[in-house]
Amino acid sequence: MNAVGRLLSQAPAVPPVAAKRGAEAHVRWAWVEACVWTETMLAALESGVKGGRWYSLMDKVMAAATLRAAWQRVQANRGSAGVDRISVQRFAFKAERYLAELEQALRTDTYRPQPVRRVEIAKAAGGVRPLGIPTVKDRIVQSALKMVIEPIFEREFDDASYGFRPQRGCKDALREVDQHLKRGRVWVVDADIRAYFDSVGHERLLRQVQERISDGRVLALIERFLRQDIVQGLARWSPTGGTPQGAVISPLLANVVSARNGCAVARGRTRAGALRR
Repeated sequence: MNAVGRLLSQAPAVPPVAAKRGAEAHVRWAWVEACVWTETMLAALESGVKGGRWYSLMDKVMAAATLRAAWQRVQANRGSAGVDRISVQRFAFKAERYLAELEQALRTDTYRPQPVRRVEIAKAAGGVRPLGIPTVKDRIVQSALKMVIEPIFEREFDDASYGFRPQRGCKDALREVDQHLKRGRVWVVDADIRAYFDSVGHERLLRQVQERISDGRVLALIERFLRQDIVQGLARWSPTGGTPQGAVISPLLANVVSARNGCAVARGRTRAGALRR
C-alpha cells in the first residue's frame, strides 16, 4: 500500500448524513467569496454563532485579498464615474496603488466615502428614477463590505424572496408562480412600494443590522454610506433617510429591512407577490 493509501485507510470515516449535509452546504454557499468565507466560517454560518451576532468582521473587509476581489467585480460591472470623475478605466491604470490607499485608509479609520452623484433616468411608463453613482473607490469598499456581510443575512431571507439575491432572479420567481398556477392557485396579488429605496429609515435599518453584527467599525462604515452627501448639478445635501438606488450595498440593505418586517419582496419586470387560492 502506498503512502496515499495508508493515509486514506487511517482517516476517520465520515458519517453519510454528515457528508450529505456538508455537500449541501457547499452547494448552498457556492456563491460566497472564498477569500472571505473560510470553511470554519461557513460551518459557523450553518450552525449559528453564539448569541446570533458576528464580531471581528472589519479585518475581513479591509483585507487586501477582499479589496482585490471587490475591485474585480466593480471592474466587470463597469459603470460611470462618480463625483471625482475617476472612471473604471482610469482606476485600472493605478489599481494597485489605489487599492493600497484604500486598505491603509480602512486600517487607520481615515476612510470617508465621497458624495454620491445623482442622475435621473427616464422611466418607460413616464417620470424619472433617481440613480445614485458612488465613486469607483466607494463602490469597491461597498462590494468588499457586501462580500463579508451578505451571507449572514442571506441565511435568514425567505425562500419566497427573489429580488437582489445571489443565484436568484425574476425567472425563478416566475417558475414558482407557474407551480402555484398548476396547483390551482390562480389569484395573484401584485404590489409595489413607491420609492422604496428612498423610504428606508436609517435608524431602523441600523438597529436591524445590529441584531446580527456587533463589529462597531463595520456598523460605522454602513452608517457612513447611509449618510453620504448627494450631489446633483450644483445642489448638495445630506439625506435623512433612504439608501441610494444604484449603490452596491443598497439592494442588500433594502432586503434586510424587508425581511425584518416580514416582507418577501420580488422585483424585476414581473413581480410575484402573495399567492392564494
